[in-house]
Amino acid sequence: MYCNEHVIGKVLNEWITSGRVTRNELFVVTKLPPSSNRPEDVEECLAKSLQDLQLDYVDLYLIHIPFTMSGGKHKMDISNMVPDNSTDHLETWKVMEKQVDCGRAKAIGLSNFNAKQIQRVLDNCRIKPDNLQVENHLYLQQPELLKFCNENGIVVTSYSTLGTKSGRKLLGVRWRQELPEMLENEVVLKIAEKHNKTPGQVLLRFMVQRDIAVIPKSTNFQRISDNMQIFNFDLDKDDMETLKAQDADEGGRIILLTVFPGAADHPEYPFSKEV
Repeated sequence: MYCNEHVIGKVLNEWITSGRVTRNELFVVTKLPPSSNRPEDVEECLAKSLQDLQLDYVDLYLIHIPFTMSGGKHKMDISNMVPDNSTDHLETWKVMEKQVDCGRAKAIGLSNFNAKQIQRVLDNCRIKPDNLQVENHLYLQQPELLKFCNENGIVVTSYSTLGTKSGRKLLGVRWRQELPEMLENEVVLKIAEKHNKTPGQVLLRFMVQRDIAVIPKSTNFQRISDNMQIFNFDLDKDDMETLKAQDADEGGRIILLTVFPGAADHPEYPFSKEV
């Protein structure tokens, strides 16, 4: 969907062939885009991703969103897409399972699905989802969804963990209620000072201690380095409870997926329309 796989593939090939890394040292994840969320499109879409990534397999292949879009001249031509109400999670999942069988994907999972949608897949699958990638952060903690995934052996990965300030600006979106920037939140700043850490490190550590994987994005070398320095300290019980109290529930959601025209009216739209 993001049209970056060919660029990433070029770099991966250079690093692997030069011996800077081995394939086994990498964990590569990509997604089935909304415009290809149909059983007949899965295999072709993953094959194209593997060609662009210059890889024989991906470590994890995710269904990007639980609804399907049609139209548009290309994957990023979102404004000209329309909802396709024929979405069938179970038939699509069967073809996802075949990608594991044939070795094109080591594991498969879901993204932006709610618990009811996940349960339906679990009730009918041969290979269960290994991962759920969703928005999860200080203001949108979703403890019930996290508990559900833990009980079913599904690893949760958080996106927008630091509030995606640049992403909000790019997409023209905001939290559903007025909230301070996470990195400027007074509670976070006090805990960061207490541990001699950056606010970003506190926010990432908060997620990791809740057994959530994090995938923070940055183009700044120092921030990338800082984001990895979160395993040499622990947040104590008081820290964790104070941070948990910052949860704004649905009021803290940023990514509503309404960038896709008509998404909120799709029968498989996953989020609550009420705050």
